[in-house]
Amino acid sequence: MRLPSLAAAFALWAIPTASALSAAEWRSQSVYQVVTDRFARTDLSTTAPCDPAEQVYCGGTWRGLIAKLDYIQGMGFTAVWISPVVRQVEGNSRDGSSYHGYWAQDIWALNAAFGEEADLVELSAELHARGMYLMVDIVTNHMAYMGCGTCVDYSQFNPFSSASYFHTSCSIDYDSQTSVEVCWQGSDVVSLPDLRTEDDSVRSIWNEWVAEMVSKYSIDGLRVDSAKHVETSFWSGFSDAAGVYLLGEVFHGDPLYVAPYQQYFDGVTDYASYYWVLNAFQSPSGSISELVSGLDTLRGVAQDLSLYGSFLENHDIERFPSFTQDKAIAFTMLKDGIPIVYQGQEQHYAGSGTPHNREALWSSGYSETSELYTWIAKLNQIRNQAIAQDDGYLSYKAHPIHSDSHTIAMRKGQPGAQVVGVFTNVGASASAEVTLPSSATGFEADQALVDVMGCTTYTTDSGGGLAITLADGLPVVLYPKARLSDSGVCDELTRSTCK
Repeated sequence: MRLPSLAAAFALWAIPTASALSAAEWRSQSVYQVVTDRFARTDLSTTAPCDPAEQVYCGGTWRGLIAKLDYIQGMGFTAVWISPVVRQVEGNSRDGSSYHGYWAQDIWALNAAFGEEADLVELSAELHARGMYLMVDIVTNHMAYMGCGTCVDYSQFNPFSSASYFHTSCSIDYDSQTSVEVCWQGSDVVSLPDLRTEDDSVRSIWNEWVAEMVSKYSIDGLRVDSAKHVETSFWSGFSDAAGVYLLGEVFHGDPLYVAPYQQYFDGVTDYASYYWVLNAFQSPSGSISELVSGLDTLRGVAQDLSLYGSFLENHDIERFPSFTQDKAIAFTMLKDGIPIVYQGQEQHYAGSGTPHNREALWSSGYSETSELYTWIAKLNQIRNQAIAQDDGYLSYKAHPIHSDSHTIAMRKGQPGAQVVGVFTNVGASASAEVTLPSSATGFEADQALVDVMGCTTYTTDSGGGLAITLADGLPVVLYPKARLSDSGVCDELTRSTCK
């Protein structure tokens, strides 16, 4: 079904919404990533079978997501990123089905497996009523076809219904940027016909489509799949038509490759930091020095790190616990950028690569007392507190203030409202000792601090220095105690006694 005209969309779907966010306002958000098919079913079953290895639809819907928004908001998230919403190719192949949303057939229709138009409208409205925001995943690079790349029935696609809309099939040479942009992603059983996004006709369709999608469903931001596979000149007109924050997926570990894409997107996914963090914390022999030097490089080349998407897991990479039990999630949530947490991280899911990293969340019972659920809530809480008390917190570039072979300490924020995180890769069966001088932390002499992760107190010495023990490999996240009064952060330690 074609979306109605812009005027009709406004008339038919007029609903109360939160004010549209500027790119700058996205800096302060915290995003929870949902794979719609695997988050919540309409019946809210917690026993419905879903074997990710089978790669088939498991029954998650937008109505199920609406019913479980309390679960997401309880962790302190202010935005929800959902998987692509458009109609997909049908059937199963050796690569599974299109439950994930990246195999589009008809961009003018919704995926009926997830619900109806009214359900998506209601999801947006419910988020906005809570003061939250909706980010939708989109794919502009390709459509999808189950079968060989030389025998595609282009007539099945809407609106790109002829071969003239597509590049000729070819395999990608990742050493050639031209090949990355014009050749086809996919496999021998599911090919992803690559659209001629350099053509005015294709661009015009996408610009019309995105403008109508954003207006009809009151979308606040878009995560753009396969951004590096589309020529950069495409994005200016598309961004203008969308009129919302664009987060480009640039799946590449070199910051020198990734950084220039911020000329075309408000933010990009921070894969460079992801790989450094993974290498640093996945074992006691991980390279802290590589993480330090990498962060220094990134700060030097990035246009605006505060708009990058900071993550430790997503639907395309291995779950972090499949490598280690380390709690590096605190590092990625407190460094520069917009924190993004992938569903299941809070339940310590440990699936390895795709598709095993796309487990059904309902099998966890949506526990709100699991260790990482409560940790994430604390991390969002202290980040919000720092933002509220330091106008420059979000633009302050986090930087290492100490590092050795097993530990790294990071500071973000001006003196008085700074967050200092101390992290180690020694593992759960060991501990680490760190001494931080006042010149590094910015803390004052004899200052009372709170480790918001353990809700324990520290006091600096007469020179402002601080000795820290990282027990069982767990991080310490420090904030001035006086700044926490009646904030709800470690309330038992910081509640004001004056009424």
